[in-house]
Amino acid sequence: MLRPIGRKQNGKREGKNFQDLIVWQKAHEFVIFKFMITKIFTFFLIFVSCYGSAEAGQRILVIQSLRVAPYEEALAGFKSACDAEIMQVVLSNQDKINPFQIIQADKPELILAIGMDALTKIKEIEDIPIVYMMVLNPQAITFGEKNISGISMTLSPEKQITTLLEVLPAAKRVGTLYNPDRTGNFIKGAVTAANNMGISLLTEKVQNTKELPSALKNIQKKIDAFWMIPDITVYSPETIEFLLLFFLENQKPIIAFSEKYVELGAVMSISVDPLDIGKQAGEMAKAILSNGGKRDIQRIDARKEVIAINRKIAKKLGITIDEKVLAKAKLLN
Repeated sequence: MLRPIGRKQNGKREGKNFQDLIVWQKAHEFVIFKFMITKIFTFFLIFVSCYGSAEAGQRILVIQSLRVAPYEEALAGFKSACDAEIMQVVLSNQDKINPFQIIQADKPELILAIGMDALTKIKEIEDIPIVYMMVLNPQAITFGEKNISGISMTLSPEKQITTLLEVLPAAKRVGTLYNPDRTGNFIKGAVTAANNMGISLLTEKVQNTKELPSALKNIQKKIDAFWMIPDITVYSPETIEFLLLFFLENQKPIIAFSEKYVELGAVMSISVDPLDIGKQAGEMAKAILSNGGKRDIQRIDARKEVIAINRKIAKKLGITIDEKVLAKAKLLN
Protein backbone atom coordinates (compact mmCIF):
# COMPACT_ATOMS: atom_id res chain seq x y z
CA MET A 1 0.00 0.00 0.00
CA LEU A 2 1.41 3.43 -1.05
CA ARG A 3 1.59 6.03 1.68
CA PRO A 4 2.48 9.74 1.67
CA ILE A 5 6.18 10.32 2.16
CA GLY A 6 5.76 12.40 5.29
CA ARG A 7 3.38 10.04 7.09
CA LYS A 8 5.01 7.84 9.73
CA GLN A 9 4.64 4.07 9.60
CA ASN A 10 7.31 3.35 12.10
CA GLY A 11 10.49 5.27 12.90
CA LYS A 12 13.01 2.99 11.23
CA ARG A 13 11.00 2.22 8.11
CA GLU A 14 10.04 5.85 7.46
CA GLY A 15 13.64 7.02 7.90
CA LYS A 16 14.97 4.37 5.55
CA ASN A 17 12.44 5.29 2.83
CA PHE A 18 13.38 8.95 3.11
CA GLN A 19 17.13 8.19 2.86
CA ASP A 20 16.52 5.98 -0.20
CA LEU A 21 14.60 8.80 -1.85
CA ILE A 22 17.43 11.30 -1.21
CA VAL A 23 19.99 8.90 -2.72
CA TRP A 24 17.72 8.32 -5.76
CA GLN A 25 17.22 12.06 -6.27
CA LYS A 26 20.97 12.77 -6.11
CA ALA A 27 21.71 9.96 -8.56
CA HIS A 28 19.02 11.26 -10.92
CA GLU A 29 20.40 14.81 -10.69
CA PHE A 30 23.92 13.53 -11.49
CA VAL A 31 22.66 11.68 -14.59
CA ILE A 32 20.91 14.84 -15.82
CA PHE A 33 24.01 16.95 -15.11
CA LYS A 34 26.24 14.47 -16.99
CA PHE A 35 23.80 14.46 -19.93
CA MET A 36 23.81 18.27 -20.12
CA ILE A 37 27.62 18.46 -19.95
CA THR A 38 27.87 15.92 -22.79
CA LYS A 39 25.45 17.96 -24.92
CA ILE A 40 27.31 21.20 -24.25
CA PHE A 41 30.68 19.61 -25.07
CA THR A 42 29.30 18.10 -28.29
CA PHE A 43 27.91 21.48 -29.34
CA PHE A 44 31.28 23.09 -28.59
CA LEU A 45 33.09 20.57 -30.80
CA ILE A 46 30.64 21.18 -33.65
CA PHE A 47 31.05 24.94 -33.25
CA VAL A 48 34.84 24.70 -33.31
CA SER A 49 34.89 22.41 -36.34
CA CYS A 50 32.63 24.79 -38.27
CA TYR A 51 34.06 28.11 -37.21
CA GLY A 52 37.39 27.38 -35.58
CA SER A 53 39.60 27.97 -38.64
CA ALA A 54 40.46 31.61 -39.28
CA GLU A 55 39.86 31.28 -43.01
CA ALA A 56 36.43 29.56 -42.77
CA GLY A 57 33.82 31.68 -44.52
CA GLN A 58 36.40 33.95 -46.14
CA ARG A 59 36.51 34.27 -49.91
CA ILE A 60 39.54 33.56 -52.08
CA LEU A 61 39.50 34.32 -55.79
CA VAL A 62 41.71 31.99 -57.85
CA ILE A 63 43.05 33.48 -61.09
CA GLN A 64 44.58 30.59 -63.08
CA SER A 65 46.54 31.02 -66.32
CA LEU A 66 45.33 27.83 -67.98
CA ARG A 67 43.88 24.46 -67.10
CA VAL A 68 46.79 22.00 -67.08
CA ALA A 69 47.50 19.07 -64.78
CA PRO A 70 50.31 20.65 -62.67
CA TYR A 71 48.18 23.75 -61.98
CA GLU A 72 45.16 21.63 -61.06
CA GLU A 73 47.33 19.50 -58.78
CA ALA A 74 48.71 22.62 -57.09
CA LEU A 75 45.19 23.97 -56.59
CA ALA A 76 44.13 20.68 -54.98
CA GLY A 77 47.05 21.03 -52.56
CA PHE A 78 46.02 24.61 -51.80
CA LYS A 79 42.44 23.59 -51.00
CA SER A 80 43.66 20.84 -48.68
CA ALA A 81 45.59 23.38 -46.60
CA CYS A 82 43.26 26.39 -46.67
CA ASP A 83 39.59 25.93 -45.81
CA ALA A 84 38.13 29.00 -47.51
CA GLU A 85 35.38 29.66 -50.02
CA ILE A 86 37.01 29.42 -53.46
CA MET A 87 35.97 31.02 -56.74
CA GLN A 88 38.08 29.96 -59.74
CA VAL A 89 38.64 31.84 -63.00
CA VAL A 90 40.75 30.25 -65.78
CA LEU A 91 42.08 32.92 -68.14
CA SER A 92 42.57 30.59 -71.12
CA ASN A 93 38.90 29.60 -71.07
CA GLN A 94 37.73 33.10 -72.04
CA ASP A 95 39.06 35.49 -74.69
CA LYS A 96 38.05 38.81 -73.19
CA ILE A 97 38.13 38.28 -69.47
CA ASN A 98 38.71 41.25 -67.18
CA PRO A 99 40.06 40.08 -63.81
CA PHE A 100 39.59 43.54 -62.32
CA GLN A 101 35.83 43.46 -62.93
CA ILE A 102 35.61 40.02 -61.33
CA ILE A 103 37.66 41.17 -58.34
CA GLN A 104 35.49 44.25 -57.90
CA ALA A 105 32.31 42.18 -58.03
CA ASP A 106 33.53 39.26 -55.91
CA LYS A 107 35.38 41.33 -53.26
CA PRO A 108 37.65 38.50 -52.09
CA GLU A 109 39.76 38.64 -48.93
CA LEU A 110 42.71 37.17 -50.87
CA ILE A 111 43.67 36.42 -54.49
CA LEU A 112 45.58 33.28 -55.53
CA ALA A 113 47.47 33.60 -58.83
CA ILE A 114 48.42 30.31 -60.50
CA GLY A 115 50.93 30.72 -63.32
CA MET A 116 52.90 33.63 -64.76
CA ASP A 117 50.08 35.06 -66.92
CA ALA A 118 47.73 35.16 -63.95
CA LEU A 119 50.23 37.00 -61.76
CA THR A 120 51.09 39.44 -64.56
CA LYS A 121 47.39 40.28 -65.02
CA ILE A 122 46.73 41.17 -61.38
CA LYS A 123 50.04 42.44 -60.03
CA GLU A 124 48.82 46.07 -60.14
CA ILE A 125 46.22 45.39 -57.44
CA GLU A 126 47.39 46.95 -54.18
CA ASP A 127 44.53 46.70 -51.67
CA ILE A 128 44.07 42.90 -51.58
CA PRO A 129 46.67 40.29 -50.51
CA ILE A 130 47.97 38.23 -53.44
CA VAL A 131 49.61 34.80 -53.12
CA TYR A 132 51.17 33.24 -56.22
CA MET A 133 52.35 29.74 -57.08
CA MET A 134 53.62 27.83 -60.13
CA VAL A 135 55.38 30.97 -61.38
CA LEU A 136 58.87 30.56 -62.82
CA ASN A 137 61.15 33.47 -61.91
CA PRO A 138 58.56 35.65 -60.10
CA GLN A 139 61.28 38.25 -59.42
CA ALA A 140 60.94 39.29 -63.06
CA ILE A 141 57.29 40.21 -62.45
CA THR A 142 57.14 41.47 -58.88
CA PHE A 143 59.26 44.25 -57.45
CA GLY A 144 58.79 44.18 -53.69
CA GLU A 145 55.05 44.93 -53.63
CA LYS A 146 53.87 44.80 -50.03
CA ASN A 147 50.72 42.81 -50.79
CA ILE A 148 52.32 40.10 -52.98
CA SER A 149 53.92 36.92 -51.67
CA GLY A 150 54.18 33.36 -52.87
CA ILE A 151 55.93 30.05 -53.35
CA SER A 152 58.86 29.79 -55.74
CA MET A 153 58.68 27.17 -58.47
CA THR A 154 62.26 26.17 -57.68
CA LEU A 155 63.95 24.43 -54.79
CA SER A 156 66.66 26.25 -52.90
CA PRO A 157 70.21 25.92 -54.31
CA GLU A 158 71.26 24.13 -51.11
CA LYS A 159 68.55 21.49 -51.47
CA GLN A 160 69.28 20.88 -55.15
CA ILE A 161 73.04 20.56 -54.67
CA THR A 162 72.51 18.23 -51.70
CA THR A 163 70.28 16.02 -53.85
CA LEU A 164 72.74 16.18 -56.75
CA LEU A 165 75.56 14.94 -54.51
CA GLU A 166 73.43 12.08 -53.19
CA VAL A 167 73.24 10.72 -56.74
CA LEU A 168 76.69 11.87 -57.95
CA PRO A 169 78.96 12.01 -54.87
CA ALA A 170 82.09 11.99 -57.06
CA ALA A 171 81.12 15.25 -58.80
CA LYS A 172 83.50 17.93 -57.52
CA ARG A 173 83.21 20.39 -60.42
CA VAL A 174 79.73 21.10 -61.70
CA GLY A 175 79.04 23.38 -64.66
CA THR A 176 76.00 25.46 -65.54
CA LEU A 177 74.87 28.12 -68.04
CA TYR A 178 72.67 31.08 -67.16
CA ASN A 179 71.43 34.52 -68.14
CA PRO A 180 72.38 37.01 -65.36
CA ASP A 181 69.22 39.03 -65.99
CA ARG A 182 66.96 36.04 -65.36
CA THR A 183 68.69 33.67 -62.97
CA GLY A 184 71.61 35.71 -61.66
CA ASN A 185 70.34 35.76 -58.06
CA PHE A 186 69.83 32.01 -58.03
CA ILE A 187 73.36 31.43 -59.35
CA LYS A 188 74.85 33.64 -56.64
CA GLY A 189 73.15 31.51 -54.00
CA ALA A 190 74.16 28.31 -55.79
CA VAL A 191 77.85 29.31 -55.93
CA THR A 192 77.82 30.01 -52.19
CA ALA A 193 76.01 26.75 -51.42
CA ALA A 194 78.43 24.74 -53.58
CA ASN A 195 81.47 26.28 -51.88
CA ASN A 196 80.00 25.47 -48.47
CA MET A 197 79.61 21.83 -49.55
CA GLY A 198 83.15 21.52 -50.85
CA ILE A 199 82.48 21.55 -54.59
CA SER A 200 83.05 24.11 -57.35
CA LEU A 201 80.23 25.52 -59.45
CA LEU A 202 81.65 26.69 -62.78
CA THR A 203 79.33 29.11 -64.55
CA GLU A 204 79.13 30.59 -68.04
CA LYS A 205 76.94 33.56 -68.95
CA VAL A 206 74.67 33.23 -71.97
CA GLN A 207 72.72 36.28 -73.17
CA ASN A 208 71.22 34.50 -76.20
CA THR A 209 71.26 31.08 -77.84
CA LYS A 210 73.96 32.13 -80.32
CA GLU A 211 76.44 32.22 -77.43
CA LEU A 212 75.66 28.63 -76.43
CA PRO A 213 78.29 26.73 -78.50
CA SER A 214 81.21 28.86 -77.29
CA ALA A 215 79.98 28.67 -73.67
CA LEU A 216 79.84 24.87 -73.87
CA LYS A 217 83.30 24.72 -75.39
CA ASN A 218 84.67 26.81 -72.51
CA ILE A 219 83.13 24.63 -69.83
CA GLN A 220 82.98 21.03 -71.02
CA LYS A 221 86.58 19.98 -70.27
CA LYS A 222 86.56 21.55 -66.79
CA ILE A 223 83.54 19.78 -65.28
CA ASP A 224 82.46 16.40 -63.92
CA ALA A 225 78.73 17.01 -64.46
CA PHE A 226 76.43 19.59 -66.04
CA TRP A 227 73.51 21.14 -64.14
CA MET A 228 70.57 22.55 -66.09
CA ILE A 229 68.66 25.30 -64.27
CA PRO A 230 65.33 26.72 -65.51
CA ASP A 231 66.37 29.66 -67.72
CA ILE A 232 64.38 30.34 -70.89
CA THR A 233 67.29 32.24 -72.46
CA VAL A 234 69.46 29.14 -72.43
CA TYR A 235 66.98 26.31 -72.87
CA SER A 236 64.57 25.75 -75.72
CA PRO A 237 63.53 22.45 -77.37
CA GLU A 238 66.32 22.87 -79.93
CA THR A 239 69.10 23.82 -77.50
CA ILE A 240 68.16 21.09 -75.02
CA GLU A 241 68.42 18.42 -77.72
CA PHE A 242 71.82 19.82 -78.68
CA LEU A 243 72.98 19.92 -75.04
CA LEU A 244 71.93 16.35 -74.35
CA LEU A 245 73.80 15.02 -77.38
CA PHE A 246 76.83 17.18 -76.64
CA PHE A 247 77.31 15.97 -73.08
CA LEU A 248 76.48 12.34 -73.82
CA GLU A 249 79.19 12.33 -76.48
CA ASN A 250 81.58 13.85 -73.94
CA GLN A 251 80.58 11.31 -71.25
CA LYS A 252 79.30 13.96 -68.81
CA PRO A 253 76.15 13.33 -66.74
CA ILE A 254 73.39 15.93 -66.98
CA ILE A 255 71.22 16.99 -64.05
CA ALA A 256 67.96 18.37 -65.47
CA PHE A 257 65.02 20.26 -63.96
CA SER A 258 62.28 18.17 -65.57
CA GLU A 259 61.56 14.47 -65.80
CA LYS A 260 60.97 14.68 -69.56
CA TYR A 261 64.67 15.43 -70.08
CA VAL A 262 65.59 12.31 -68.11
CA GLU A 263 63.61 10.34 -70.68
CA LEU A 264 65.68 12.04 -73.40
CA GLY A 265 69.10 11.31 -71.89
CA ALA A 266 69.78 13.25 -68.67
CA VAL A 267 70.99 10.99 -65.88
CA MET A 268 68.62 12.58 -63.35
CA SER A 269 66.20 15.42 -62.71
CA ILE A 270 65.44 17.41 -59.58
CA SER A 271 62.00 18.97 -59.82
CA VAL A 272 59.26 20.33 -57.58
CA ASP A 273 56.06 18.67 -56.36
CA PRO A 274 53.03 20.76 -57.51
CA LEU A 275 50.76 19.26 -54.84
CA ASP A 276 53.14 20.27 -52.06
CA ILE A 277 53.68 23.73 -53.57
CA GLY A 278 49.90 24.12 -53.38
CA LYS A 279 49.94 23.08 -49.72
CA GLN A 280 52.66 25.64 -49.01
CA ALA A 281 50.64 28.36 -50.72
CA GLY A 282 47.56 27.31 -48.74
CA GLU A 283 49.50 27.53 -45.48
CA MET A 284 50.76 30.98 -46.48
CA ALA A 285 47.25 32.17 -47.38
CA LYS A 286 45.90 30.81 -44.11
CA ALA A 287 48.56 32.72 -42.15
CA ILE A 288 47.81 35.93 -44.07
CA LEU A 289 44.06 35.65 -43.47
CA SER A 290 44.69 34.96 -39.78
CA ASN A 291 46.88 38.06 -39.62
CA GLY A 292 44.34 40.49 -41.00
CA GLY A 293 45.71 40.36 -44.54
CA LYS A 294 49.29 41.15 -43.58
CA ARG A 295 52.18 38.99 -44.77
CA ASP A 296 55.37 38.20 -42.87
CA ILE A 297 57.51 37.09 -45.83
CA GLN A 298 57.57 37.86 -49.54
CA ARG A 299 58.64 34.56 -51.08
CA ILE A 300 59.72 31.11 -49.98
CA ASP A 301 61.28 28.24 -51.92
CA ALA A 302 59.51 25.00 -52.72
CA ARG A 303 60.34 22.50 -49.99
CA LYS A 304 59.77 19.04 -51.52
CA GLU A 305 61.91 17.63 -54.31
CA VAL A 306 60.98 14.92 -56.81
CA ILE A 307 63.90 12.87 -58.14
CA ALA A 308 63.86 10.93 -61.42
CA ILE A 309 66.79 8.75 -62.49
CA ASN A 310 67.63 7.17 -65.85
CA ARG A 311 69.32 3.91 -64.84
CA LYS A 312 70.27 3.06 -68.42
CA ILE A 313 72.20 6.33 -68.84
CA ALA A 314 73.77 5.95 -65.39
CA LYS A 315 75.03 2.49 -66.33
CA LYS A 316 76.32 3.75 -69.68
CA LEU A 317 78.32 6.47 -67.90
CA GLY A 318 79.64 4.02 -65.28
CA ILE A 319 77.74 5.64 -62.41
CA THR A 320 76.69 3.50 -59.43
CA ILE A 321 73.83 5.01 -57.43
CA ASP A 322 73.19 4.25 -53.76
CA GLU A 323 70.21 1.94 -53.15
CA LYS A 324 68.74 4.36 -50.58
CA VAL A 325 68.64 7.08 -53.23
CA LEU A 326 67.09 4.73 -55.79
CA ALA A 327 64.41 3.77 -53.27
CA LYS A 328 63.07 7.34 -53.06
CA ALA A 329 63.45 8.20 -56.77
CA LYS A 330 61.29 7.59 -59.81
CA LEU A 331 63.25 5.16 -61.96
CA LEU A 332 63.17 5.34 -65.75
CA ASN A 333 64.49 2.88 -68.35
